[in-house]
Amino acid sequence: MNSSAVHALPLTGKTALVTGVSRRRGIGFAVAAKLAGLGAGIVIHHHRPHDLDLPWGGDDLDAVRAGLREHLVGDAVLTDLAADLSAPTAAEELVEAAAQASGGLDILVCNHAKSGDDGSILDMTPARLDAFWDVNARATLLLTAAFARRFTAVPASPRRPGDRIAGGKPYDAPRGHVVWMTSGQIHGPMIGEIAYATSKAALAGVTASVAAELLELGVILNTLNPGPVNTGYLDPDTTDRSLDALDAYLASTPFGRVGRPTDPAELIAWLCTPAGRWMVGQVITSDGGFSLLG
Repeated sequence: MNSSAVHALPLTGKTALVTGVSRRRGIGFAVAAKLAGLGAGIVIHHHRPHDLDLPWGGDDLDAVRAGLREHLVGDAVLTDLAADLSAPTAAEELVEAAAQASGGLDILVCNHAKSGDDGSILDMTPARLDAFWDVNARATLLLTAAFARRFTAVPASPRRPGDRIAGGKPYDAPRGHVVWMTSGQIHGPMIGEIAYATSKAALAGVTASVAAELLELGVILNTLNPGPVNTGYLDPDTTDRSLDALDAYLASTPFGRVGRPTDPAELIAWLCTPAGRWMVGQVITSDGGFSLLG
């Protein structure tokens, strides 16, 4: 492959597992499509029962698959796997199944999230908090752990606080990439979304710690806050919140609109290419300026 082709398709020969890809309007779909367009083979994860419980509903999975196949390049293939990531063993099983189906994994994008059934601090119960934690935080950490183990030949062993993972530095290039998704709780209150914000805040808070460990293995982790992105939840016929003041609010924003799924997908894909190799352990806000509004 000549140099211009490598530049245009920097993920040729790589395989990405993208979780939470079950709706064509979702961020996960946009990320998977962009990675595919850069040459990667794609393994998507979905849990359709969750979508069916939400006002914006589920999507036609055959249409999701067909839409992503249109973006594949050359010999790259698409695989899809279903899993309920609230189950304790599901994350490790998903990574193993994805690796077996594709022959290996180079990229992990943890886009999945539990939404809906949230509330204020007065509404919190152990069951509600656990439900969001299990999917949004615990599963993300366990997916990352299972992915990272694929980059070390050293058997897992208990480590004390301060003990470092032994890697094989120096690395000429990253051996793997991981991207987590956080939310707007890092810039201001998320009223009525306490359980969701808590689970996402955990990921932002632990990014540096996990990134430092993964870096010993040549694996790069970054976390993205995409800001408000309309994946259907801001449409009048499928929203779960009041939109009475939305138009007036958007008129005051830098672009006059909320994000589109392709907006964060562009940055996530770049982070997973060789061009993004020097961006490590960051919690990045890519929100079109929403966080500047105060």
